[in-house]
Amino acid sequence: MKALFSLLFVSGAALADDAAMLQCRSLADIASRVKCYDAIPLGAAAPVAVGVAAPAAVPTAQQREQSFGMETVKAPKAAEPEENKSISSSIAGKFDGWSGNELIKLSNGQVWRIVDGSSAVLVPQNNPKVTVERNFIGTFFLKIEGTNNSPKVRRVQ
Repeated sequence: MKALFSLLFVSGAALADDAAMLQCRSLADIASRVKCYDAIPLGAAAPVAVGVAAPAAVPTAQQREQSFGMETVKAPKAAEPEENKSISSSIAGKFDGWSGNELIKLSNGQVWRIVDGSSAVLVPQNNPKVTVERNFIGTFFLKIEGTNNSPKVRRVQ
């Protein structure tokens, strides 16, 4: 019963008018402050259904791929599905390596920049398959078919 009372008190306080709360907070006299807080009507905001979570929009696989690497959040969530940690595509056309700060355009339209200053010369390939993988701290690496090197990249488009 005590927990239910606490829950109702907290949820009611969350619905209180913010401007009135700020006005009451500015009062120096304790008795006046308490009267002010007591006068604030609870439930002025839209009612919230207790125990009912709002449905979250689930992005499609295509939407996840299009936005991959453009997130503002640095590290992925711990419970993030495996499909959100990498994408696969290919580099359009002939590819014979990279150098620091170079732009790499993938066939899915994404553009990634080499950001670690690395470089490599490869045997020329046509449309090599690539995977962009996000590690556990949110850094992206470009894994290119036919090489063990994986430059650090950042999506620019």
